Amino acid sequence: MKKIYLVVTFMLLAFSGYAQKAIISGKVLDVDDKLPLPGAMIQIVGENKYTVSDYNGRFELLNINVGTYKVEVKYIGYTAITHEITVEQGKNNVLDFALKTSGTELNEVVVGDILKGQAKALNQQKNSKNIGNIISSDQMGRFPDANVGDALKRVPGITMQNDQGEARNIIIRGLAPSLNSVTLNGDRIPSAEGDNRNVQMDLIPSDMISTIEVNKTLTSDMDADAIGGSVNLVTRATPNGERISATLAGGYMPIREHATYTAGLVYGNRFLDNKLGAVFSGSYNNVNYGSDNIENEWVKDKFGNEYLQASEIRKYDVQRIRRSGSVALDYKFDENNTIFANAIYNWRDDRENRFRTTYDDIEPIYNGEQITGFEGRVKRQTKGGIDNNRDKNRRLEDQRVQNYSIRGEHLINSKLDLDWSANYAKAREYRPGERYIEYRQKGLDMTQDLSDTRFPLVTTTGEALDKFKFQTVTENTDETSESEFGAKINIRFPFTIIPSEKGRLRTGLRLRLKEKERDNNFYAYTPIGTDMALLSQVPNSYYDGQNFNPGSKYVPGNFASAGFLGSLDLNNATLFDKSADPAEYLAVNYNAKESIYAAYVRWDQDFNDKLSMVLGFRVENTHIDYTGNRVLDEEELESQINTKNSYTNLLPSISLQYNATKDLVLRAAVTTALARPNYYALAPYVNNIVADKEITAGNPDLEATYSYNYDFMAENYFKSVGLISGGVFYKKLDNFIYNYSDNQYDAAKFAADFPNQTNPIPAGENWSFLQSRNGDTVDVYGFEVAFQRQLDFLPGKFLKGFGIYLNYTYTKSKAKGIADEDGNERNNISLPGTTPHMFNGSLSWENKRFSARVSTNFTSDYLDELGSESYKDSYYDKQFFLDANASYKITPKLRLFAEANNLTNQPLRYYQGVQAHTKQAEYYQARYNFGLKLDL
Repeated sequence: MKKIYLVVTFMLLAFSGYAQKAIISGKVLDVDDKLPLPGAMIQIVGENKYTVSDYNGRFELLNINVGTYKVEVKYIGYTAITHEITVEQGKNNVLDFALKTSGTELNEVVVGDILKGQAKALNQQKNSKNIGNIISSDQMGRFPDANVGDALKRVPGITMQNDQGEARNIIIRGLAPSLNSVTLNGDRIPSAEGDNRNVQMDLIPSDMISTIEVNKTLTSDMDADAIGGSVNLVTRATPNGERISATLAGGYMPIREHATYTAGLVYGNRFLDNKLGAVFSGSYNNVNYGSDNIENEWVKDKFGNEYLQASEIRKYDVQRIRRSGSVALDYKFDENNTIFANAIYNWRDDRENRFRTTYDDIEPIYNGEQITGFEGRVKRQTKGGIDNNRDKNRRLEDQRVQNYSIRGEHLINSKLDLDWSANYAKAREYRPGERYIEYRQKGLDMTQDLSDTRFPLVTTTGEALDKFKFQTVTENTDETSESEFGAKINIRFPFTIIPSEKGRLRTGLRLRLKEKERDNNFYAYTPIGTDMALLSQVPNSYYDGQNFNPGSKYVPGNFASAGFLGSLDLNNATLFDKSADPAEYLAVNYNAKESIYAAYVRWDQDFNDKLSMVLGFRVENTHIDYTGNRVLDEEELESQINTKNSYTNLLPSISLQYNATKDLVLRAAVTTALARPNYYALAPYVNNIVADKEITAGNPDLEATYSYNYDFMAENYFKSVGLISGGVFYKKLDNFIYNYSDNQYDAAKFAADFPNQTNPIPAGENWSFLQSRNGDTVDVYGFEVAFQRQLDFLPGKFLKGFGIYLNYTYTKSKAKGIADEDGNERNNISLPGTTPHMFNGSLSWENKRFSARVSTNFTSDYLDELGSESYKDSYYDKQFFLDANASYKITPKLRLFAEANNLTNQPLRYYQGVQAHTKQAEYYQARYNFGLKLDL
């Protein structure tokens, strides 16, 4: 690394004395709303000197000779404009552009809100050096998407995994969330989840983001941990004048018949003679809803009979309150030096009550090989929290993600520019005073109706409130936090092997320091008296099956009320005996530290006015320092285990772009990327569960997954703000990670895997063993096509107002090196998370005052998690969403809007082994939102 620092220092010194040439810089804006136009092509007429405007609309043309030039700006959906400028030696010559939307060029089509959003996105996509997609804030506003995750599911090749009806985890080109990255203004967002690196996309409101950039290929100046792709969320830039925007909305959630509330405010302006720019944004969203859920566990006996080993009916009541605030500042010292500062704070309170009826401990009754009945038990559990102003008798999940950054952009002279940044980010999930109370009745006769295996039903004989006995009441406090400090420096200067063509060399250094910790505790309480010994003795809540979405035949029944659970004075020693339960937290607590050092070189070279190349090389060195617990029989901490490791990855890449015509762009790329294992998978813990004859363990020897990626894409852009594109991709993943399970794990295997630890397995016994392991290779390949266009070729103004947005992605994968419980390799296994078919479609219409859109989103079923055998594999079932939204401009500055999501009442469904065997089916119903938006 010292050598790299010396090289950077030498380059700075070498260029510091040059001032023979000059710079042209400026901004590209929309003439009407004064907002920046990112992705504009700025070119000196008659020369191959060009650049592209950034998210702020800013641009720079370096190494310009003294003289008079004509500079042209082109932007899809806008009239091209040319200005003349006389360039003076050694100066930064400022030239700004204000573009008008083009009616004539669009066959008299009105460029309204929908088209403006598409224009910004398509211009950035066309002039990007990566294969990817862009979503602008204008586009997000035209879809009924409350959070960033819902907006992302509109992108080709992307699907989302849902939680409580909201898009949370991102899958890019069929690759699981752990193989993708999410950044904010180029800096990695830490994860608030306890065991993985997944960023919860439903935590960030869509109205806090200006642009979503999806990179499906990487260049060497980007962080390498993104095999599937990298999603960069760009916050609002400072405006060029005063801007005020306000949103006020209310909605309705039919599933629990509650209202929703949404508000947003943006204020921006420039001060101190336009040297200081500032924009402040705030967002508030309060939804009170829930879900209806059934869950099942299927088994097959030695005679081939299939039945339910366990079945659950769950009713959730959920309230989610999102609060988000951000500020962006820039200070322009002069035309050559600008400092930027950004901060964003996202805070979500998730309050939940869950009422769960469980039928388990089920044993079949046989007559020969035939099952004639079942015996088992019923459990009624209430999940809640403390009765106070924060918990409100519900489990409170307090999630916060914050990011603070400062960066500088400096034109050292006409041949050299430099930028640097430093950022600190933290994610935290805190669950204080989470409570559970459970009552059980054993020895019940049961029947199972499996005539419809998608909706199987377990019923009992002899249930009675006065026979449900108290089992447990518990309280836990869980806390997970992850922080990251990052810094980087980049320099850029002209370098070309063809004197008449443009060439640029970039190089830089990157530092990331990460720490993640999970610190949970768990206490069990035993009542001293007998006044809560039976369910009939405590305040009850009863829920029948009426309007229960999976079907009225599912009756949750009676539970200890959430108010009763919240009011219990558990820490009063005269009422309860309190004892810690280490089995619930010892094995899951861990600490992880990672230090990542990177350096890169990137060379951009034009060979002629059509063909260009980006050649890069990146090196990343990773140091890890992990601490986990060695636990005997779940409850005894034998010792702490600390492991350290260091490895280096070399990551070359090359991308080619060929502009066949002014509208047709061909792209090809060969790149490399990696995915580090999930935190908890690396933690060196070992947990011996004697009662269940089970061992779970981390694997500090896991290797990072390394990927070779091959991409080709063709894109044809329409003047009428549209695109038709198609491409193919292939990825080869080495050392991919999967969950290994072995039900024939014996003392000899344990001794081989853990030679220095106490062996808990008696001779002659077989236990089950669970651990993350590296497989051999995975081949992932597929194609994607997209089409979006304003139908300006249709006759009449009404028909010209229609627009279409369509995309489809096909992905196939094949994994090698996955072993079953007997050590035999499983064949024809796909990589978990690989979605074969993804489709998005929408039909829109707009004129000067009214716009409307109907949108669909479809994903096919896919393997989600591997079991010890194919019968136990878990699949995420297919989903089809139908959404609609419309808006009407009451005045040019005031708009009325209406939105509807999930009109198909699409459930979150998993199935086990075969599609007919429902593992989980959770319903949320539709949601509606109505409001006003003011833009000044």
